[in-house]
Amino acid sequence: MITPLKSTSQEGRQKITALADRFQLADPKCREIVSDIIAQVRSRGDEAVLEYTRRFDAPEMALDSLRASQAEMDAAYDQVDDAILASIRLAKERIWQFHQREMEESWMVTREDGTITGRLVRPVASAGLYVPGGQGGKTPLVSSVLMNGIPAAIAGVQKRVMMTPPGADGSVHPALLVAAREIGITEIYKTGSAWAIAALAFGTETIPRVDVIVGPGNQFVAEAKRQVMGRVRIDMLAGPSEVLIIADAGASPASCAADMLAQAEHDPQALAILLTTSAQVAEDTVAELERQLPLLSREEIARTALAQRGVIVVCADVDEAVALANAIAIEHLELMVAEPFLLLGKVAHAGAIFLGNYSPEACGDYVAGPNHVLPTMGTARISSALGVETFLKKSSIIAYSKEALLADAPHIQALANLEGLTAHARSVAVRLAEM
Repeated sequence: MITPLKSTSQEGRQKITALADRFQLADPKCREIVSDIIAQVRSRGDEAVLEYTRRFDAPEMALDSLRASQAEMDAAYDQVDDAILASIRLAKERIWQFHQREMEESWMVTREDGTITGRLVRPVASAGLYVPGGQGGKTPLVSSVLMNGIPAAIAGVQKRVMMTPPGADGSVHPALLVAAREIGITEIYKTGSAWAIAALAFGTETIPRVDVIVGPGNQFVAEAKRQVMGRVRIDMLAGPSEVLIIADAGASPASCAADMLAQAEHDPQALAILLTTSAQVAEDTVAELERQLPLLSREEIARTALAQRGVIVVCADVDEAVALANAIAIEHLELMVAEPFLLLGKVAHAGAIFLGNYSPEACGDYVAGPNHVLPTMGTARISSALGVETFLKKSSIIAYSKEALLADAPHIQALANLEGLTAHARSVAVRLAEM
């Protein structure tokens, strides 16, 4: 399934080089399809959204059923197991506690001459939260509801609109409705894919236009977000899920394999990488992958991902492994080494970092607290996890006193004249003349 490579071999070097340059956009056909969908929704509104929803998801969907009703949300609680509800509430509490620390405050400073400068922090007015359907609604992604919706709530976004594809019968899984209600989301539309993103970006007769769109999705969702970016803010351009494990000779091959499989089961394009200082750990991990694969409900998906994109590289030492990991800039980085905190300071680029054998990436997906919407495809070099700041905007504050303007006027005029912007210089000169 995966043949371990040496980092010093030609094939190993080529593989690392390719991984470090893996960013890619959707193929031209996908871009063309999405562009047409956006144009249709923009020009035809509800009619286009309903047409796409009927064609791809719920054949009998009616316009007056597009928004989840209060009765549906009330009934959802009777359909969700108490144990699941308890887990949702635990996850909500942990995510809320973590993200509260991210909230930024407005601030001002005053100079001796009376000048006041500062920053005014305000939330955007509205946000669209996209939640994938999850195998036609069979596997409700409640964690996506919480991870998208909670930071927006903490930021103070007044209007949070959730979009999720319906099942064939036009329903939304009750667990999604419960998770939304638990965090105060009551406006939910049963539509998905690129037409849902287009509706959020431009608005329709039924679906409101928003300022920020966040949430994971397939290549059509990702491409739609890319095409509307600029008109609205988006969280990130995301690709398939990724994990990179750095393991020393003492690491558990069973745990390494289990965590590689946890990513591989997401998608046939998921990326699972192991960088280890031990050839024995590399070999034993391959054996563990074969042993554990038949135990999975998504065995074929995971097997395809590992066969097509799985990577195991044997490195000279942990420092080399960290250097390679920094070059790859992975979404999830696991440090399965004897002293993981000693390596933490050497990590430059990663979406989220998991330290030690008792910190599987799955903790971060659900209940640890940090957000699981993370940069992929090497964009951890320049991007951060989704957070409260995703839903905030900042305005600069500038207030000059008479004395301050007199003192700074020569410098303002000198720089303005140097740049050939004489009206800028005159805007100061006019005031000086009136003093």
